[in-house]
Amino acid sequence: MLDGIEWDVALLQEAPPRWFGELQRRTRSTGARVLTSRNVWPWLQRKLADWNPDLIKSSEGGSNQLLVRSPDAIVEHRTLTLVRLPERRRMQWARLDSGICVVNLHASAGRPPKATAEVIRAAALGVEWSGSDPLVLGGDLNLRPAQTPGPFAELRERFGLGEPTAPHAIDHLLARGLEVAAPARQLPAAERELAGADGRLSRLSDHAPVVDECVR
Repeated sequence: MLDGIEWDVALLQEAPPRWFGELQRRTRSTGARVLTSRNVWPWLQRKLADWNPDLIKSSEGGSNQLLVRSPDAIVEHRTLTLVRLPERRRMQWARLDSGICVVNLHASAGRPPKATAEVIRAAALGVEWSGSDPLVLGGDLNLRPAQTPGPFAELRERFGLGEPTAPHAIDHLLARGLEVAAPARQLPAAERELAGADGRLSRLSDHAPVVDECVR
């Protein structure tokens, strides 16, 4: 499914760490990975996931992953742990060969003030590390603009980052220094479903993927 979508850069959160190499191969991309939460006994978690993925769900172990398709590539990569408890949240920052910089993160769930602090810190560091280069900040921010508009106003006014995906979305792509050719939007459910051998549909994620089109 991911390979069938047209994209230049993909930002993944809560991805099983062992998928990284295969995702690069199958999507014809290169990338960078950082381990996040629930990586306790990897060998046991892998066995349980192979036996019953619906049972273990995201407890197989998590990572943030950046995938980049040619002709672009990652030329610099940095990570930072934003919080360790109750679950470790880490940000990725990367500078691409094209000069565009990217921040990828998964903020804490169920605690808007905590998520806000993590997102603002990630944005501040992303802007600092990127300098005057264009920047895209994205991921599962666990913040809904309709309920907590303050963080998005600060991201816009303080850092020059653009508009969120939708009022009730928690996954966002925010750009600075780029022209937004098509606003961020969530893909419909049918675009994240695959038919199995028995013809039954499997929905690949409980989050709708977000796509955005920007040009320099």
